[in-house]
Amino acid sequence: MKCALVIPSWTPGDIFSSKTAGSQINYWQPLGTLYVAAVLLRAGHEVCFLNGAFLTHDAICARLRTFEPALIGIYSTTFGWDRAKKAAKDFRAMFGGRVFICAGGPYPIAVQEKCLSDAATSIDAIITGEGEYTTLELVGRLETGKGLEGVEGIVYYDSGRIIKNPPRPLITDLDGLPFPARELLGDARRYIPPPATYKRKPVAVIMTARGCNRNCIYCFQIDKSRKSGIRYRSVDNVMKEIELCLSQGYREIKFIDDTLAADYGRAMELAAEIKARRLKFVWFASACVNQVDKPLLKAFKDAGCWAILFGAESGVQKNLNTIRKGITLDQIRAAVKAAREVGLKVSTPFIFGIPGETYDEALQTIDFALEINPDIANFHAITPFPGTYLYDNVEKFGQMSDELSDYTYQGAAFIPHTMTKEQIINLRRIAFRKFYGRPSFIIRKLLEMRTPHDFAVAFKSAKSLFWLLSGKEKRLMGHSA
Repeated sequence: MKCALVIPSWTPGDIFSSKTAGSQINYWQPLGTLYVAAVLLRAGHEVCFLNGAFLTHDAICARLRTFEPALIGIYSTTFGWDRAKKAAKDFRAMFGGRVFICAGGPYPIAVQEKCLSDAATSIDAIITGEGEYTTLELVGRLETGKGLEGVEGIVYYDSGRIIKNPPRPLITDLDGLPFPARELLGDARRYIPPPATYKRKPVAVIMTARGCNRNCIYCFQIDKSRKSGIRYRSVDNVMKEIELCLSQGYREIKFIDDTLAADYGRAMELAAEIKARRLKFVWFASACVNQVDKPLLKAFKDAGCWAILFGAESGVQKNLNTIRKGITLDQIRAAVKAAREVGLKVSTPFIFGIPGETYDEALQTIDFALEINPDIANFHAITPFPGTYLYDNVEKFGQMSDELSDYTYQGAAFIPHTMTKEQIINLRRIAFRKFYGRPSFIIRKLLEMRTPHDFAVAFKSAKSLFWLLSGKEKRLMGHSA
């Protein structure tokens, strides 16, 4: 069957200010969509992938007319839902009943039948969990003309009624999945993380495990109860994907596990295997501060890791406890110190607007960021994405925006009872200005520059900093400012 997988058209201006996008813009490889594509290709189906990051809506429609799919699968985030809904409406107008249209991704998974009713007759079904085997079974039913009764993991229309089938169990044998169909991406050099978080192009994104056993109130997981914990791929399977990526010309890998160090022994084994095979690439990973120590970080460094992200989130212990982070300020200090000592660059994101957080406490978080002095710091507004504990209990903690376009980390989608929207917007401006405007930081970065890429990143960052210092960047802090 001909299957088209579509990420609706979007522009950097949907998320970032035009004055600061150069230091923020990123185009991630869409692993979820590429996994679905790989499963369909393995089963013998024909797959067309259209990414609206690089195609206008009209261009996507033109490609679809030429391809003439029998199924269109649309990916959607929360802030992208309005565009996904418009895309579905236009696709329906183009093809009528000749095409089956379904939607998946974080937002459809979280709200399920709400998406279906919101899109009226434009969308036939919603994928309510991991999409690989659900989409494969769905395509099989459509191909044979059978109904959708009993297909686990979907909500669908049947004779005008919304039918919700049972959820599909999470995939436990991740090694049984084919590797993401990166061959559908086209020019891989277009897919890059934010400018300061990679060193070489092209960059491949790899996930070595799925799920999380932590309970942060703002984190979306398909398994809301966390009963399934973390599902790991074998180290051998991960190494095969790494070697495939290198054979395809990738020069850097970004591991996007929630934490690569959740299983300490496995993390050590993975680092040792990369080093033993003498593979020529550099990599970036994320880890939780209470799961690392100096020996593990040294093993990462020796295996080619150049940077690590630690989710610091707050400089006030009370607020770390509120978001159920499960870490302490001293653990953050120790992890950053150990990483710097072994030669790793350190990135630490922080969030403002935590339930119960005061303006003065947020200022303490900025001071803490200056104290631990990472190489990269980001300051976001906490965002109550649908499906998270914060979203489900928002009335206890504050107010939530009705505008889905605010759900980007840039906009203030959530306002706690203890702060105002204007304060959150102002805090982000103060934090970026104080952290990146320090003469000592600027001098340090100038002394570290070695390559043309370093100079390009510095130039883009300097332009953003200028607008922060000048106070002209109204939209940097969110469209709703």
